[in-house]
Amino acid sequence: MEERQVTVGGKSYPLPDLFMVMATQNPIEQEGTYPLPEAQLDRFLMHVEVGYPDDASEAAIMRLNRNEENAAHTKGQPTAPQRLDPQSVFDARKDIGAVVVSEPVEKYIVALVIATRYPDRYDKDLAKLLQVGVSPRGSIGLDKVSRAYAWLKGRDYVTPDDVKAVANDVFRHRLILSYEAHASNTTPDQVIDRITELVGVS
Repeated sequence: MEERQVTVGGKSYPLPDLFMVMATQNPIEQEGTYPLPEAQLDRFLMHVEVGYPDDASEAAIMRLNRNEENAAHTKGQPTAPQRLDPQSVFDARKDIGAVVVSEPVEKYIVALVIATRYPDRYDKDLAKLLQVGVSPRGSIGLDKVSRAYAWLKGRDYVTPDDVKAVANDVFRHRLILSYEAHASNTTPDQVIDRITELVGVS
């Protein structure tokens, strides 16, 4: 993922600037698939959980499928969706890179990361739930995703609420929970929620 090239038979092929890796994991049927090692999971920027759609979204999915089927029967082939101009992505990346992270917000990001590594500084019970905290990739990721989230909200600066809004998606695959956490059915999200409750903005 980080090398931005693929090597086959000793020959390397550079990947386009828009290259990214996305993966899905089915939480029900796991036969034939295996969990990734922590070092590989850590390379993913986010782990986004996708639940069931709400009523309106479910109806929209059915209508979309029905319309695609009708288009295929009447015209032979459905109309290809309009492609996004790559330059618009590069422009967005440039804008996001210019989003300001103030010193207090930067300290808040660092404090959240440190709380995953040294939870006993905040709460003894929390410390029993964590075996390994977030790596430096986690702080880099939280900074990046917070800036992107602020930009999507139409702002050129990051607020603590932006950081909180994306912390679970950035941290949930990076935490290694303790045996005690697994035994009590504690989830990474519950641990992260507790951390965001305990860590304030200085």
